[in-house]
Amino acid sequence: MPLSNRKGKVTFTVLVAGILFIVGVATLKPKPERAKREPPPLLMVEVIDAAPKALSPTIVSQGTVAPKREIDLVSQVSGKVIGVAESYANGSFFRASDKLIQLEPDDYQFSVVRAKAQVAKAEEQVAIEKGRSRQAKREWRDLGDSTANALFLRQPQLAAAEAALESARADLAKANLDLNRTSITTPFQGRIRQTFVDLGQYITPGTRIAKIYSTDVVEVRLPLTDRQASLIDLPVTFENADTINYPSVTLRSRVGGKDYTWQGKIVRTDASIDIQSRMTYAVAEVQNPFKEDPGSDRPPLSIGLFVEAEISGRQMANAVELPKNILYRGNEVLVLNDNDEISFLTVSVVQSDGDSLVTNTLKPGTRIVGTRIALPVPGMRVDTSATATADTRQAKDGDLL
Repeated sequence: MPLSNRKGKVTFTVLVAGILFIVGVATLKPKPERAKREPPPLLMVEVIDAAPKALSPTIVSQGTVAPKREIDLVSQVSGKVIGVAESYANGSFFRASDKLIQLEPDDYQFSVVRAKAQVAKAEEQVAIEKGRSRQAKREWRDLGDSTANALFLRQPQLAAAEAALESARADLAKANLDLNRTSITTPFQGRIRQTFVDLGQYITPGTRIAKIYSTDVVEVRLPLTDRQASLIDLPVTFENADTINYPSVTLRSRVGGKDYTWQGKIVRTDASIDIQSRMTYAVAEVQNPFKEDPGSDRPPLSIGLFVEAEISGRQMANAVELPKNILYRGNEVLVLNDNDEISFLTVSVVQSDGDSLVTNTLKPGTRIVGTRIALPVPGMRVDTSATATADTRQAKDGDLL
């Protein structure tokens, strides 16, 4: 056999053997076992069981303390200021009917003397006319006539004399009144905000003496949104002030690094809704804000102090308080079915302040997801091993505080 044919057969045999070996290795090698994939762990959430109850919400607002009564004390007569009271100074307190300013009274005393003289002269004229009238009546009777005209009996002259007497007395009263007005007194108990005149100054009628305000009552205007106003029994109708139940208000402020509180009442609202902010302004009053509190270092409720207000709202039935951070899209919460699958539920938010909200549309026993979920998908199952009622959650929050 030729050498070339023998090499060809060997090469073919080796090639076939190699192919068979590769096919055998590929066919007979053990197949890898597929690893079992376990399902991902469920997201653990806290569950709040809705337990509706009667609840009086607290509405929060803020405002600035202002006097209820503030006036400009003015002079009704002219004259030179010859005396001022020790309490006549910015920030000083005064009692009702305290004299702050004394004007020079000499001119008005002279007017009183002249008015008295005019009264005496008019009284004399009345006496003369009465005597003449009686004499005229006797003379007419002596003539034997039972009738006489008014002029003969001097009735017009007597009436004129009596009118002159009344005018003189009125002038005397006016002179005494002007004399009394030289002493400028306060109409109520209060405090001086600002003074405008001083000793030696000449003033005329209408001159501003001082700006004063009453200290028996102060008030705070509190802005309220439509939702907040609907939660309060505001005195917006005509009612008997003796029978109306005014909402209570707690005013808070920080003075000198300490927090203090004052108690007041909502007594009225502004006459109209603010056309720019669309807010309703409720007016809270505090009685005797400058009265000392025995055993307490609480400062007075000074005019101009900025305060936060907590107003007691009307009682709501079937109210549930929830954490504010579990709210989605403004008015939705996540609820669970019997299979621990989540779904969205739309609720009516009647109050939302701070870290909590109040709703009155949840049925008793509704299971609410109390943990914020980043990307909630309806139908997603969760782990509910961490469960708490609404009351239990509030107790935990209180312990943390």
